[in-house]
Parts: sequence; structure tokens; C-alpha cells
Amino acid sequence: MPLLGLAILAFWLYCLFDVITTPDKESRNLPKLLWVLIVVLMPVAGGVFWLLLGRPTGPRPPRFLHVEDRPSRPEAPKGPDDDPDFLKDLDRRLRDDD
Repeated sequence: MPLLGLAILAFWLYCLFDVITTPDKESRNLPKLLWVLIVVLMPVAGGVFWLLLGRPTGPRPPRFLHVEDRPSRPEAPKGPDDDPDFLKDLDRRLRDDD
């Protein structure tokens, strides 16, 4: 019996997390807030209703930004031996010391 309770809790948490993380525009048949209330108030039946009637169909887009969508940031500093300006300056300073 305790395993059944844990399974119901895991199912409920999965459905609740899924409803909360689904974008508002992608929930079907009812507004997202109403789906959250249904899943919270009726754990088993609400979860089943969500999976059958409310969850978006088809593949979901990834929840992270694509490489081209990320804001550009400055390049990480290079090592001194990879920087041609540093090497030119170093060569110039070494020649001046001679």
C-alpha cells in the first residue's frame, strides 16, 4: 500500500510540474491556471485529464536557447601565446633590450 501512495504522489508531482512548465499558449482546451487547479484539487483524475486533454501534442521545443538565439558575449581572454598583438609587442620589447 505505501508503494501505491508513492506512485500516486510521483504521478501527481510529474503532472503538476508538467502543467506549470508548459507555456500558456500551448495548453489545450482550458487555460493553464485552470489546469493547475484541476491537477492540484484532483490529484489522480486531474493528472489523467491533463495528460489526455490538456498536454500539448507533438514534440515540445527545447526549454533552452539555441546557440543562435543566445545573446552574444565577449570572447574569453586568450592565452598570451595566442594573441598576435601581445607577441608583436613582446618581440618589440625584446629587440629594444638588445
